Amino acid sequence: MMTRIPPPPIGAGRRPRADHIVLVHGAYADGSCWSDVIPLLQRAGLDVTAVQNPLTSLADDAAATRRALALKDGLAVLVGHSWAGTVISEVGGDDRVSALVYIAARAPDAGEDYPALASQFPMPPASAGLVHADGFARLSERAFLEDFANGVEASRARVLHAVQGAIADTLFSSSTTTAAWRIRSSFYAVSKQDRTTAPDLERFLAARMGASTVEIDSGHLSMITHPEDVARLILTAAGR
Repeated sequence: MMTRIPPPPIGAGRRPRADHIVLVHGAYADGSCWSDVIPLLQRAGLDVTAVQNPLTSLADDAAATRRALALKDGLAVLVGHSWAGTVISEVGGDDRVSALVYIAARAPDAGEDYPALASQFPMPPASAGLVHADGFARLSERAFLEDFANGVEASRARVLHAVQGAIADTLFSSSTTTAAWRIRSSFYAVSKQDRTTAPDLERFLAARMGASTVEIDSGHLSMITHPEDVARLILTAAGR
C-alpha cells in the first residue's frame, strides 16, 4: 500500500501554486512509465496528465505536449524524463507553465548541438544497444534490461521492454528554438547510477540552469524505482 508523501518543507519563499501536472515521457518509453508517480500526485490533490509522445520528431512531441497543456485551466508544472527534457525546454514558455522538472533529462540551450555537448562526457552503455530498422531505432533487449532499466525488477523491466516506443532515427538531431529553463523555475533529479545518460552530464545541465537539484541513487528510470523521491520533487515545484 502506497503511503502519502508529506508536503515538502517551506523554503525562504513560496513558489507559485500549480494545480496541474503534465508528465512527458522520453525515448524508448510511453506514458505508462509514470504509473507509480501518478497516484502519489493525485493523492496530493493534483490533476495529472501523462502525454503520449509519438517520438517521431521534436515538433510532433512538442505538439502533443502543447495539446495537453491547452486543456488545463490554471498553472501547470511540466515534467520531462530523458529525451522529454528537450520537449519541455521547447514548450515550457507557455503562460500556463509555472515550473519545469527534469528527471535524468536533456536540457539543451536554444539551437544547441546537444549530441556534441553530450560527447564531452563518457558515453553511457545503453548507446551501444541501439538497433535501427526502417527509419526507426529501438534498444536491444539486453541494452534495455541491463542499461536503460537497470535497477528495475526483472519482470517489470521485461514488460517495459515490450511496450518501448521506437524513435525516429532523426529524433536526437533535433534542436530547440528556445530554452524555457532560462525563464522558468527549474528542478532536476540526477540519477546517480544512470547507464543511459552520463550522471556528470546531468549534473552539468542542472548546474547550468541553476536548478534546485536532488540526487537519487537510481538508474535511468527513477520514476519507477524511486517514485516517492520523484513525486516529492514535483510537489515542491508545484508549491505544495
